[in-house]
Amino acid sequence: MYYDSCTLHYSNASRDPAPVAARTYRFWEYTNVTSEKSQFNSLVARLVNATADYAAYNSTRRYASGEADFDREFPKIYSWAQCTPDLTAVQCRQCLAKNMVLLPEYFVDSTGARALQVRCSFRYQTYSFFDGPVMVRLPAPAPSTEAPAPAPAAVPTVLTSPPPAAASTRDPSYFADEEDNENVDSMLIDISTLRVATGDFADSNKLGDGGFGAVYKGILPDGDEIAVKRLSKSSTQGVEELKNELSLVAKLRHKNLVTLLGVCLEQQERLLVYEFVPNRSLDLFLFDVEKHVELDWEKRYKIINGVARGLQYLHEDSQLRVVHRDLKASNILLDKEMNPKISDFGIARLFAQDQTHGITNRVIGSYGYMAPEYVMRGNYSVKSDSFSFGVMVLEIVTGKKNNDYSNSKESQDLLNAIWERWMARTVLDMMDPSMNASFSESGVLRCIHIGLLCVQENPADRPLMSSVVMMLGSDTVSLSAPSRPAFYAKKASNNLGITST
Repeated sequence: MYYDSCTLHYSNASRDPAPVAARTYRFWEYTNVTSEKSQFNSLVARLVNATADYAAYNSTRRYASGEADFDREFPKIYSWAQCTPDLTAVQCRQCLAKNMVLLPEYFVDSTGARALQVRCSFRYQTYSFFDGPVMVRLPAPAPSTEAPAPAPAAVPTVLTSPPPAAASTRDPSYFADEEDNENVDSMLIDISTLRVATGDFADSNKLGDGGFGAVYKGILPDGDEIAVKRLSKSSTQGVEELKNELSLVAKLRHKNLVTLLGVCLEQQERLLVYEFVPNRSLDLFLFDVEKHVELDWEKRYKIINGVARGLQYLHEDSQLRVVHRDLKASNILLDKEMNPKISDFGIARLFAQDQTHGITNRVIGSYGYMAPEYVMRGNYSVKSDSFSFGVMVLEIVTGKKNNDYSNSKESQDLLNAIWERWMARTVLDMMDPSMNASFSESGVLRCIHIGLLCVQENPADRPLMSSVVMMLGSDTVSLSAPSRPAFYAKKASNNLGITST
């Protein structure tokens, strides 16, 4: 069954052995473009092709949305492509390619069309038809100097040929607008403005120190409050390379992420300017002997859910596949309504160029939050963030720091202490007692269950954040039984060059 926003499929077979061979249903608008037809058809072909590439190779959910600029009559063209998540990247791309050969045969000049198959589908329109962020953007084509012509015969070849390698679709320039560097230039703030705003980086305006530098509060001339991160000068990245990376990170927009407002690259300084978040960080409430009582169960659950949604965006829905690698309570900022905002996302990607691969010789993170495979072997992935998220969930529920256990003489860390209580069915004894008057027993138990699933030793057993969001959002989603948490070594080998933040 197909609807605009969802598809339902059932079968007596657990897996379709030949997803590309299934029947395709096609629909198209009867309204046609009347000018610049060749350019329109070519741009549609490029857009759906790029959207299909992203869905296949850059999304674990096998989904992508796209947008392209066109002309005054049709300012924007919108697209999406989707496969069932069980398909491999290659199967997904092949399935979409089979559907896309319909473009020159049936959809030429049409202002909108859709091809539906059981395992994959794509759609484009000259109006917006989906919610959520746009993942692929293409600039407008150059103005035509020739008379309109039919769609070029080469279009089917472009559409049916997947990229030479999956990595090519991850090249930032493939998805970035040609005006990206100009966009970064428009974000530049001069050093004199930031010196005045922060009182020349006065200690009285310092909000804190992190692994990448100190953070200062500032006030701009128009009265807007900002947070300025003064990055360490040890980075070897060039300014142009830094601009290219910033042009992508600046596009990351989500209500549970701190917004990057501007940058300063003058006088050997590398300053990032963020929105100011008034309640500062979660740890200042959660682990404070007085302030922790302000976090009732409703607020704690909202924070857990918001962080999960922010991570899902970074891992699966953003233009970049960002692994945070330093998720902890002090990197979760709280706005005036106590909504969580993840900070320092993408900074490891930006300013530690040797750490952007799956294995690193320099491990940057915080003891008590780093996944064991990251600490011991330098392996990191989205499942490393799942582990850190699980630790943080258990801290939020108990009000106890895992670091306190890691640095103490206790024979157990927090995770294994909770595990033993979980097996003994007395885990509620570890709940923060300040929540006694406000908590939901089923809600607390479900969050502990999810936290334990996230800190399992085998990364493959840990859930993706999209699954965590579903688990948190519905009591009807069943949860598998967790296995014992990973043993957390209190002292890791220095051979990996671990830097604790």
